[in-house]
Amino acid sequence: MAALSVGFYFTFAAVQGNFGVFRRVQATAEKETLQAEHARLTAEVARMENLTRRLSDTYLDLDLLDERARNVLGLVRSDEIVVH
Repeated sequence: MAALSVGFYFTFAAVQGNFGVFRRVQATAEKETLQAEHARLTAEVARMENLTRRLSDTYLDLDLLDERARNVLGLVRSDEIVVH
């Protein structure tokens, strides 16, 4: 009976314990979620670095500057038609 109890305990620990099968599946799913989040954030950082470089003193993108001024300040040229 003792051997059966010990066997049951170790089987339960192998499946449900801190280092068991279920925890491994959960950790793998969490890893995949975090990798996807990391890829999304890396792309966002690259986009922001590109925008920052395009508005820097050494390289000025006039089209981007015009777009940002229109967006932030709500500027419109007199020859444009605004559709909401």
